[in-house]
Amino acid sequence: MLHATGPLLTVDVGSRETELEDIDAVLEAFIGGRGVATRLAHERIPFGVDPFDPTNSLFFTTGPMQISRMSFTGRMNCTGVSPLTGGLLSSNAGGFLSRNFAATGYGAVQLTGESDDLLVVHVTDEGVEFEDVPDLEGAAVPEVEASLDEERGFGSEHLAAIGPAGENRVRFAAIVTSSGRAFGRGGLGAVLGAKGVKAITFDGAASHDIDVPAIQTEVHREAATDDHIMKRQGTASITDLANEVRALPTRYFAERSFEGVEGINGDAVEEKKYRKGTCSACAFACKLPTRDGEANIETEGPEFETVMAFGSNQAVDDVVAVMKSNELCDSLGMDTISCGDVVAAYLKAEGEFGNVDLVHETVKKIAYREGVGDFLAEGVDRIADELGVENWTVKGMEFPAHDGRALHGQGLAFATANRGADHMYAEFYDYEYPLVSQEEAFPPEGLEGKASTLVAAENANAVKDSGVVCKFSGSYVTPERLEALFGADYGDLLAVGARIVDLERHFNNRRGFDRGDDTLPYGLPGFDEALSTYYAERGWSDDGTVPEARVSAAV
Repeated sequence: MLHATGPLLTVDVGSRETELEDIDAVLEAFIGGRGVATRLAHERIPFGVDPFDPTNSLFFTTGPMQISRMSFTGRMNCTGVSPLTGGLLSSNAGGFLSRNFAATGYGAVQLTGESDDLLVVHVTDEGVEFEDVPDLEGAAVPEVEASLDEERGFGSEHLAAIGPAGENRVRFAAIVTSSGRAFGRGGLGAVLGAKGVKAITFDGAASHDIDVPAIQTEVHREAATDDHIMKRQGTASITDLANEVRALPTRYFAERSFEGVEGINGDAVEEKKYRKGTCSACAFACKLPTRDGEANIETEGPEFETVMAFGSNQAVDDVVAVMKSNELCDSLGMDTISCGDVVAAYLKAEGEFGNVDLVHETVKKIAYREGVGDFLAEGVDRIADELGVENWTVKGMEFPAHDGRALHGQGLAFATANRGADHMYAEFYDYEYPLVSQEEAFPPEGLEGKASTLVAAENANAVKDSGVVCKFSGSYVTPERLEALFGADYGDLLAVGARIVDLERHFNNRRGFDRGDDTLPYGLPGFDEALSTYYAERGWSDDGTVPEARVSAAV
């Protein structure tokens, strides 16, 4: 089976010591990316660790496809215990960092310990350098990028950095790379901040003994030549459809469609797009560099989830205002989904829906933990009762769009995902809008027959996150092509995905997670029966825990 290569580099930022270790067996069994990081984290992070403790680790990994020149491969993975959910969590970022990571020659990089002084960690194929950066304390991400570019000639594609939100341990702080791409969900930027690390850079010229099959050329050609609306509007292209089927959360989830959608939909975003944008080696080019001269804003996006979180869910119908929110989150280093939902909850509590000035002011306060921002920085799950609003989270993570009250299978997917309320863990909404063929599609309402497909979708996405292959590869990287690329039967690949999900769930079980955490803030007909079917399909106990025999088999 095709897999990543290279040793594990462990970097202790407290002692400033490094260690190399052979992990060939782990790479062979788990491919790379999320799989390898999950396996290493399961072994090396204490089950009872506090997310901000020095013994929590961040694992940076990428996969064998980052040695290819195939479209849909400009991505990499970061894994650690989340300060937002309290569980093991992997986050995936696009951009241009992954190939610079691969050029260091390492199969995985583990960051552990805690530095007394603010650091930048420079990782190369020749070793590691620790640089004290007291002058970057409190700096926004663009300032970090500019400083390292001036000092070392490193563009943003070489670094993963935090803004003030990460330093201040905002529980949904992001790690930002490539000037606007982010390891966004789950607050891993706050873990990096707790370690005293402002940024980590990757550079080198190492090679890997990986031979990616020729099918990569066919995939790349189709990505370059096919006409697709995402090439013009990115994920914002789905906004109108979500609104039409009442799956667009509005006014802090009180409503499911937005009367002002035309001001923030795909067409509105496309009007502000001024050039093509892409990730490393990708000809699909679905990114959204946007700007507005009058407002003096230049950013990337907003993508659909940001359109929801800072648009409809806050009753904001101005795409420029959403662009400004997006720009602030990228600069200050925060997940746009969680931050947008938190601000929406605050607007509801204050009776201030649509107050754009208050939105932008509040985003800044959260990043610096100033005034009410210190309270809001804890995330909805920790503040909902005191704020007097409904707790719209799963496992502590705020909801994205694709409302499960309209798309019931996606609702089940939100509940089961080890990451919490995350739309990319299974992407079950594809089957219910639908964005797949009628033969594969499900009616949006009801849960009958959906659990087994959900299990397969989660497993397949775990494999893609290990490859690493973009989830937007869709019809371009079919099961047959995955078999050809990775040199393995599709069933065997799904078995790898199942082991990854098992290990994530077992880690979280050891932290106290069980069936009681696979819940939703709304009811769905047949939910309990579907949840039990899901557990049975996975070979788990009906209380949502993984039997030890499955864990032994997985490792």
